[in-house]
Amino acid sequence: MKLSTVLVFLGILPVCTVFAQQKLPVIRATSKTVSIKDGPNFRKNAWTIEPETKPDIYPTSAKKVTFYTDVDSISITVKPEHPQDFYILLNGKDSALTRVRYEPSRLEILKKAKQYNYNDKREQPAFTYQPANDTALKRIRHDLKLDSIAGTGNDASKMINLMQWVHNIIRHDGNSNNPTLRNAIDIIRICQKEGRPFNCRMMATVLNECYLAMGFKSRFVTCMPKELKFDDCHVINMVYSDELKRWVWMDPTFGAYVMNEKGELLGLKEVRERLINGQTLILNPDANWNKKNSQTKEMYLDNYMAKNLYRLECPVASMYDTETPVAGKQLNYIQLVPLDALNQQNQTLESPKKVSYITHVTNNPDLFWTKP
Repeated sequence: MKLSTVLVFLGILPVCTVFAQQKLPVIRATSKTVSIKDGPNFRKNAWTIEPETKPDIYPTSAKKVTFYTDVDSISITVKPEHPQDFYILLNGKDSALTRVRYEPSRLEILKKAKQYNYNDKREQPAFTYQPANDTALKRIRHDLKLDSIAGTGNDASKMINLMQWVHNIIRHDGNSNNPTLRNAIDIIRICQKEGRPFNCRMMATVLNECYLAMGFKSRFVTCMPKELKFDDCHVINMVYSDELKRWVWMDPTFGAYVMNEKGELLGLKEVRERLINGQTLILNPDANWNKKNSQTKEMYLDNYMAKNLYRLECPVASMYDTETPVAGKQLNYIQLVPLDALNQQNQTLESPKKVSYITHVTNNPDLFWTKP
């Protein structure tokens, strides 16, 4: 045996010995990028091989997962009680211990958060809505030409037209920093002047003030997961229709609204309940992100919003310039949480700009969904 061959053999021997000792499956790769079929969903280039992470954990709620490297593949039967390990051997030398671990889906977690306490009598402030004849709201209605945008149709038509207008004029970027002035006029001005995008909270702020300016009672709703520390949540709008006698779901980020099997518009309360109970939900077919990625009911509701409908929070006072930070300002919020939520007590925080944020927690959905 030549010396070079001996050295190659000795270099591979430790890796092979590890594999033999642990008796774990091994697949090979020459590229760090891996595609994954997670249940019925195929995700191209969804995984990056990281030999330095031991183990590198892939969480899933599917029954079967298949990993596809550029030269090999492996299918793993997911066992809820037993994580499944295997190795990816990158370029014949770097071994990446990979673990497939079962985690309940966000929809499964939401289904366990069904229980509220309708007898929760903790005192809460009452929701209020700035009247359309307020000077600032009259300016918004006039300067943004909202009557022309809303049209002359019924409540539902006007609400959808206004929501889609905000969706079309503001590009979304979840990592965008909030401006100092957080109202419809200034957010749109900055968007047009600087050509910059805004996050979902600012988009919902704009739509909320437009609804109020047009005489609709509305709130923007922060939709959050079960975790108290999280990297992602979502903010949408709930707007009350006097014609329909109900709150309606409007999401300017995705240009989305939700209907039942009869084509009737639904609100957050009904969407959450129907997700939990497995009832029919229909997403408008033109829902999309930045006119690039179309949304489906499965992507948007079953996955993304199922995660974010665990806890819901609204400002007590729905009004112009609600969250513009001003020293000495006090902002009150009401947060609806299920009985198994991790936070059950009121909380007070103060920002570096001396703005006080008071969160009133309730388990009573009747209080949160009260009609205006």
